[in-house]
Amino acid sequence: MDNGTHRPQFLLVHGAWHGAWCWRDVQDALSDRGWNSHAVTLPSVVPEGAGGSLPGMHADARVIRERVDSIDAPLVVVGHSYGGAPVTQATAGAAHVSHLVYVAAFALDEGESLMTCFGGEQPALATVRGVIPVREDPAGTLYHDVPDHQRDPALARLLPQSALSFAEPVDRAGWKTIPSTYIVCDDDRSLPPSYQLPFAERATVTRHLPSGHTPLLSMPGKLADLLDEIAHTTEER
Repeated sequence: MDNGTHRPQFLLVHGAWHGAWCWRDVQDALSDRGWNSHAVTLPSVVPEGAGGSLPGMHADARVIRERVDSIDAPLVVVGHSYGGAPVTQATAGAAHVSHLVYVAAFALDEGESLMTCFGGEQPALATVRGVIPVREDPAGTLYHDVPDHQRDPALARLLPQSALSFAEPVDRAGWKTIPSTYIVCDDDRSLPPSYQLPFAERATVTRHLPSGHTPLLSMPGKLADLLDEIAHTTEER
C-alpha cells in the first residue's frame, strides 16, 4: 500500500472517451488546497481501430477497486459522467472509502446499465462487440464552456469507448452504504440536468455548478472548492 495518513485523499475517475489526463487541472487545484489525489485510467477507453472482445464496466470497476485497496488512507472517490457506473460497482464493501462524489455522473442502481437506465433494452452481453465512437459534436456537447486553448487539445485526445462498458449492468451499489454527494452541472448539454436529477436523488447531498458537462476542464477551481469542502466534512466525521 501507499504510505498514507488518516487525512482523506481523492481518487478521481474519468468518463467515457477520456483518460486520467482530464483531471490534471483539478489535481493541481486540489494540491494547492493541501490535498493528495490520484487519477486512474480505465481500460474501456480503447485505441482507434480496436474491436472484438473489449474491457467493459466490470473491468473498469476492478481497476478502480485495485487502486482503492492500494491507498492506505480514507478516500473520497469521484466519478465523472460514465465513471460513476464503475465507481458505484467498485466501492461497494470498500471499508476505507469515506465518501462518493458523482459529477454529472451515472449513479446506477443494481441491475442498471448506461443502456437501460433511461428505459432502453438490455442487450445480451455475449452479442456486444466493438466500440462507441466519440459522441457527435463533442466541442458542443462536452466542452461548450471550455476555453479554446484547453478544448482543442482535449478534443484531440478523445478515444473510442468499449460498447460493453455501456451494456454491463451494475450488480453492487456503493452509494447505498457510503455517504455521497451529487454535483449537478446546470448547463450540461450532454447529460442535461433533468437526466441528472434522478441520480442526484440517490445521493446523500446534492450540490450544483453553473457548468457544462466537463467542469474539470471548464471550472476546475470551482470544482476543487466543492471537493475541498466535501473532504473537510469527511475529515470531521
